[in-house]
Amino acid sequence: MRCEEAILLRIFIGESDKHGGRPLYKFITELCRERGIAGVTVFRGILGYGRSSVLHEQSLLKFSSDLPIVIEVVDCEEKIEEILPELKKVVENGLITLERVKVIRYN
Repeated sequence: MRCEEAILLRIFIGESDKHGGRPLYKFITELCRERGIAGVTVFRGILGYGRSSVLHEQSLLKFSSDLPIVIEVVDCEEKIEEILPELKKVVENGLITLERVKVIRYN
């Protein structure tokens, strides 16, 4: 990454969301890698809810099959703008946010 200011794109989806029969979070990560995006990290939540207000949680006695997933994507604004249309097509039941961030160091 050769920019001091970057965009942090966050995608909030469910663990059970799919694209082409594959987990959506894997599809998005691979898409970003193919497009040369600087960095992607996928987080699995232990508790959360979305528009439906239905709680999704993991406990010792019950394992939810639809835990919250957050995908963070970081790169220069131009690179994020390039992949955003593709992401909008595949994220059907989720939330996408964008924010400007300062990059301190990336080697």
